[in-house]
Amino acid sequence: MLMLHQYEITIVGGGPAGMFAAFYAGMRGADVLLVESTAALGGQPATQYPQKMIYDIAGIDGVNGVALTQRLAQQMDHFQPEIRLDTRVDSINPATGTDLVVDWLQVDANTPAAKANPHGYILQTNQGSIATQTVLIATGGGAFAPRRLAVDYPTEWDGQRVIYTVRDVAALTGQTLAIAGGGDSAIDWALTLVDRAQDVHLIHRRQQFRGLESSVAQLKQSRVHIHTPFVIDGLSLTANDQLAVDLRPVHGDEHEHLVVDRLLVNYGFASDNKQLRRWELALDHNLVTVDRLYQTSRPGIFAIGDVVTYPGKVKLIANAFGEAPIAVDAALRTIHPDLRQPPHSAAVIGK
Repeated sequence: MLMLHQYEITIVGGGPAGMFAAFYAGMRGADVLLVESTAALGGQPATQYPQKMIYDIAGIDGVNGVALTQRLAQQMDHFQPEIRLDTRVDSINPATGTDLVVDWLQVDANTPAAKANPHGYILQTNQGSIATQTVLIATGGGAFAPRRLAVDYPTEWDGQRVIYTVRDVAALTGQTLAIAGGGDSAIDWALTLVDRAQDVHLIHRRQQFRGLESSVAQLKQSRVHIHTPFVIDGLSLTANDQLAVDLRPVHGDEHEHLVVDRLLVNYGFASDNKQLRRWELALDHNLVTVDRLYQTSRPGIFAIGDVVTYPGKVKLIANAFGEAPIAVDAALRTIHPDLRQPPHSAAVIGK
C-alpha cells in the first residue's frame, strides 16, 4: 500500500497565475503544493519576455517579467508553500483505497467531490507520485518555442546576431536594431529600446499593426523607423561584420536594405499543450473548458489562466489573478463545504 501525504490543493504550473494561486491558497490556510515542470518559477514572462514591460496589473505602472516573478515569490514567502521544480505531471488518476492512505485529511463523504471521487487524485510525475484532494491547473500556454524566421542563416547567429528573446536590455544600448513583427510584443520592444538604441527599425508584413491601439499611436509618434508592408527576404554579413537585412515588399518589386547590429524576431511563440490530452480533460481548440467556478470536466480539478477558455475570456495576467481566488475557494469548498467567506487579506497578512 502506497503511503503518501495528501495535499488539499496541488497547483500545476509555476507561472504568475500558479504563483498567485499558491499565495492565496496559503492565505486561506490550505495545505498546498506547487509543481513546475521547468527548473525555475515565473512562466512565460520570466523565460520568454524577461525584460518586456507588463502594464495590465492594477496598481503597478509597468514591471518586467523578472521583477514580477521576484515580487510573486516574495508574496508567496508569507506562507512558504511547498514547491517542487523540474516536476512534470504525466497523468492525473483517481486514487483508490489500495493506492493511498490519507495521513491527515478527513473528507466529508457528502461533498460533491467526495461522492464523485472519494479519494482525490494521484499525480504521476517524473519525480514520483503526488497525492492530492484537488488539482488546480495553471500551465499557461504550455511549452513554448519561438516562431522562427523563415530565412536560412547560419545557426551560430542565433542568440548573437539574430535573437528571439531579450535577456539583457543593457547589451543592446547604442546599437542599431531591427525588429520583425507586428503584434504587441514587437511594438513594446520597439518602444522599450528606442531610447536606448542608436536606431530601431520595425518590420511588418502588413500595413496595419495588430497591437494595442494606444501602443500603435505611441509608436507612430516615436522615432522608430517603420517598414511596412515588407518581409525579410535574406540575411548576410557586411564587410564591417554587421547584419545586412534584405526587405522584400509584399506588393511591388523595390527592395529595401538595412544594416543593423542585431535582428530581434518577434513572431510569437508556438505552444504545445499535449499534456492536457493525457489528463483527460474536456478541451476546446486545445484549451480547457471550465465552468463559472473554473472547474473542469473532472470533479475536483480546476484550471485558470491562459490554459482555459470560456465565453468572454480575456488572456491577461490581471484576469488570471482574478480567476485564482475563485478557483481556490471553489476547490476548498469541495473539501470543506462549511468553509466561511474568506477574510479581508489585511486580517491575515497583518498577523
